[in-house]
Amino acid sequence: MDGAAPGDPAVPAGPVVAIVGPTGSGKSAAAMAAVERLHDVGLDVELVAIDAFTVYRGLDIGTATPGPADRARVPHHLVDALDPEEDCTVRWFQQRARAVIADIAGRGAVPLLVGGSGLYYRAVVDAMVFPPTDPTVRERLEEAWRHDPAAAHQHLDSIDPAAAGRIDPLNLRRTVRALEVIELTGQPFSSFHRVWGDHESIYPGLTVIGVDLDRRDLAARLERRTHDMLDHGWLEEARALRGRTLSDTAAQAIGYAELFAHLDGTLSWDDTVERIVIRTRQFASKQRRWFRKDPRITWLSADDVPAAVEAAARLV
Repeated sequence: MDGAAPGDPAVPAGPVVAIVGPTGSGKSAAAMAAVERLHDVGLDVELVAIDAFTVYRGLDIGTATPGPADRARVPHHLVDALDPEEDCTVRWFQQRARAVIADIAGRGAVPLLVGGSGLYYRAVVDAMVFPPTDPTVRERLEEAWRHDPAAAHQHLDSIDPAAAGRIDPLNLRRTVRALEVIELTGQPFSSFHRVWGDHESIYPGLTVIGVDLDRRDLAARLERRTHDMLDHGWLEEARALRGRTLSDTAAQAIGYAELFAHLDGTLSWDDTVERIVIRTRQFASKQRRWFRKDPRITWLSADDVPAAVEAAARLV
């Protein structure tokens, strides 16, 4: 479904609802309340987790993965779909999520997307095409330009000035990625970025609801949640993962690197907790900034989300 667009038979024309927002804002609880409300009025609904980390098995506590009780009440998709050694690329996630959404809608249910991964959300709902990659081509380009990043950037500027204008001349990794895409596709690297500012979904019936929460309330909530996760076995979960080789994506899940360092004896417990809290708050702020750029999002308190989801779902 790469490059899917409105009118594509694989793209449902009916309602698709998304609940987004920063981590810890109450998205999951609001989604479950919305599920109950839809069930009460006779509408079937299934959840699709739009999250880069709940997709992994074994990272349940640290990623606030929906528990067995919630998953028994309503189908959850793209939860515990990969082992932590497997990489979760945006391209893979886009294809899987779109296929799931089409399947849910095809069975007459409402797809309810829930998550805080802004890039994955945009990849799924918007007409984004992610160019291919080839390790052999990338390694050859890296070797050719390794000792002269500025020259590599000048070469990129000569063939795709729009892409070069967005890349630091000394950032060889990003320059090589642009050159790699141009070589593999024959298209300017910049052509793959034009959709970012459009905010035009492939789903005609998309409604996006953001869970709004005061910054100070969210910060306090995230600290309490961190302590609660630790009280409920997060360290033990990290210990079980310690001997495994996490993929690049899984390794980015907040808290595990700090807990690994504590288990290795290089970080005190107090410093571990403090760093997790700080990283979580920083991540939430980044998510908030990302979603605030999307004009389609209607921001509501968590209590008001279920009614808004019902109103959107009734647009059949």
